Amino acid sequence: MAGTEISVRKTSWKGRPGYRLTNGEVQITALTGGGSIAELRSKCGPEQWSPNLLWEAPWTTMDPGGFQPRHERQYGTPFVGKFLAPFTGHVVCLDYFGAPSQEEKACGLTLHGEACVARWKVTPSPGGVTMQARLPFAGLDLRREVRLLKGESAIYVSETVINRKPVDHLLHWVQHVTLGPPFLASSESSIAAPAKQGKTWPHGYEGRSLLADDRRFRWPMAPREGGGSVDLSRPFTEEGKGFVAATAFDTTREWAFVAVLNFRLCLLLGFCFPRATYPWLTFWEENRARSGPPWNGRTAARGFEFGTTPFPVGREAAFSMGSLFGVPVFRRVGAKGSLRANYAIFAAAVSPEWRKIADVRVESKAIVVTAGHGGRISIAARDMARIGKA
Repeated sequence: MAGTEISVRKTSWKGRPGYRLTNGEVQITALTGGGSIAELRSKCGPEQWSPNLLWEAPWTTMDPGGFQPRHERQYGTPFVGKFLAPFTGHVVCLDYFGAPSQEEKACGLTLHGEACVARWKVTPSPGGVTMQARLPFAGLDLRREVRLLKGESAIYVSETVINRKPVDHLLHWVQHVTLGPPFLASSESSIAAPAKQGKTWPHGYEGRSLLADDRRFRWPMAPREGGGSVDLSRPFTEEGKGFVAATAFDTTREWAFVAVLNFRLCLLLGFCFPRATYPWLTFWEENRARSGPPWNGRTAARGFEFGTTPFPVGREAAFSMGSLFGVPVFRRVGAKGSLRANYAIFAAAVSPEWRKIADVRVESKAIVVTAGHGGRISIAARDMARIGKA
């Protein structure tokens, strides 16, 4: 891609308004509706971009606010449908992860909180964009800064939650990243994370769970429903099944990550962040299991949900839990206070012998990825010191 200047411009993604950022090495598209990061591409050759590394909803999406009663047949009941109608790629779940209470549903709240169904104000800024959303029910504001640097295939994201109320607020804050074909594929992708202890979802998967309910395990091998085990580092191992499982990152590490390699495309994608900020990684997989709308038995998607909270059980259940494996499951933002969380996204081309990611480390102004066979690549990331200051 000729030139290295950073470009920020308005765009339309599948008919939805947003902004596209590129520096010639990576390209990212953020939507004003729901704040979704809908598109992420990496340079993979002269004048050539990779396919979208994020999952694209196979149904026609719409901006939040457009959902009407007539759309229930297409997207599902309102509290779920209002979330699924705009859902694609990467969204943020705030201030709760999972379903609202029955009383909150009656007041119009939806799955995974207000941020992912809000209309965001997007303003170009030096090297990127500033995105802002107001959460009126929660009394919070969310500000996100997305920045690129010249010549780097790293993307820097800083989010700040601002509490407008004169009382403390307990919250969940989860980055709901979703991947799928063509980048994430059953026979050509592997997943790496410095996770240790894990636990499966206690509530099944609509009668089609791949994993046994409410069981502890050690990453990456999880107990299979009916016996045996499943390697969670391999996606889409059994069609017609789905699951939810939570893992805690290794508490001895300062930096945590989740990274995915597609060895046919010779591409990797990863997310890197301070472990204390996001101590949990939750996996959700839908592999053509759900027959109802809008899934319709044709969706393959794996969620990589790194955040403050292990399970999408809503506020009451999570607050009652308090902690799991000795790790907290929520955060607090003080009265009239603010809370910041940072992370970096990185993408890179790798050589054909890569089959597995062994580790990701943050070194001086670089993200260093080590392959299972011992090969290494160093991805320029000059601003990681700022990411670590959250």
